Amino acid sequence: MTEIDDLSLHHGPVSDTFPSPVQPSASVRYKLTPDQIEHFHAQGYVAGVPLLDERQIALLRAEVDAVMQPNHPSHELFHEYHSNESPDPRRVLFHALGAWRTAPGLHDVLWHPAFAVPASQLLDDAVRFWHDQLFCKPARHGGVVAWHQDYSYWTRTKPLAHLTCWIALDDSTRENGCVHYVPGSHRWDLLPITGLAGDMEAVRAVLTPEQERQFENAVPVELKAGEASFHHALTMHGSYENSTDGPRRALVINSFRDGVLSDTDEPLMPNTPPIGKGRPVRSRFNPLLHDPEA
Repeated sequence: MTEIDDLSLHHGPVSDTFPSPVQPSASVRYKLTPDQIEHFHAQGYVAGVPLLDERQIALLRAEVDAVMQPNHPSHELFHEYHSNESPDPRRVLFHALGAWRTAPGLHDVLWHPAFAVPASQLLDDAVRFWHDQLFCKPARHGGVVAWHQDYSYWTRTKPLAHLTCWIALDDSTRENGCVHYVPGSHRWDLLPITGLAGDMEAVRAVLTPEQERQFENAVPVELKAGEASFHHALTMHGSYENSTDGPRRALVINSFRDGVLSDTDEPLMPNTPPIGKGRPVRSRFNPLLHDPEA
């Protein structure tokens, strides 16, 4: 243990930035509507979900900007930390996993009922934390996140019962690199990994003719700062460059249905102890976020 406070030791909020976790009887105000749930199951995503207020946005932006600094003392707590994951030196994509361990807001947002209650609805069970991600594109030369399916990076767990929540910390637009989704692609089989931050269109080389036709129907999902989208772990998605005069910062929370198993005897995340193949993924690094039956 270092002198840095590792917030993964705390399985619950450590501040009053967000509302307290709620009991099922008090969760109605945070629930998705039947139409939103139907859209998720039909298209593989649902967007425009309000998650953060102005105070929360400002706090999370400040925490993200701090951990992006090269000399920030908490870097050793990250599972992955890429000041630039783009192979193109003219473009920058900041990408890191483990921010929840480093700052109160980035930690406590995991238990925010505006996230946890919809996640439980879409997973149809109790929600457990998988890992977080920061995706930040600086002004004028922000890089791409290439087309991919999230579960292609998560096959060390099974079954596929995972969910991604993408939270805009700045207005996310076509011009600054908002996420694009291929509607209905959550029904596709798992595709090979073709890269996360390199050739935006590399995935086309592994698509079938029918998938290529569906690919042409990709839709940009523009969000206001504080809004979120949720998507299925097989939904094809990606985001283009940021060439605007402002940053495009995003926080991603990846979760799974409680009961998902490890499919490896190796550590599931860098610098974490192994769980063991066939055992439920429940550890200090995978806290329970919401149980609709509690």
